[in-house]
Amino acid sequence: MAKNTICIWYDTDAEEAANFYADLFPDSKVGKVYHAPSDYPSGKKGNVLMVEFTVAGVECVGLNGGPVFKHNEAFSFQIATDSQEETDRYWNAIVGNGGEESECGWCKDKWGISWQITPRVLMQAMAAGGAEAKRAFDAMMTMKKIDVAKIEAARRG
Repeated sequence: MAKNTICIWYDTDAEEAANFYADLFPDSKVGKVYHAPSDYPSGKKGNVLMVEFTVAGVECVGLNGGPVFKHNEAFSFQIATDSQEETDRYWNAIVGNGGEESECGWCKDKWGISWQITPRVLMQAMAAGGAEAKRAFDAMMTMKKIDVAKIEAARRG
């Protein structure tokens, strides 16, 4: 285990979530799976308690802690994409696997984890500042999944 990891609370599905992320994103994998050595408030001896996994190079631990805490948008993974095809692949996989769409490139997976599927062209427009950033930002504000062609058109004016 790395010195610093992100710990994500799941009800009972940490291993399923880790496998989903590992299958979807490059530079992702599932590591060690820990089983509970005895009963605990939300589970039984032998249940999967924790799962080490990596999502797009970020080391994480999934903790099956039960239904006490729920996720919200205060935490999200931001995935930079290089094309509409890559944007569509991630977005459609997350939303199509029991997730839900949100606004401005955000969606949630079926476990309630928020994702920002963000084409690099949008971030480049924001970095440019001025009128170009405003046009791209205004275009983004009308979208759920980001449309790369519309962001590029907005950048050009």
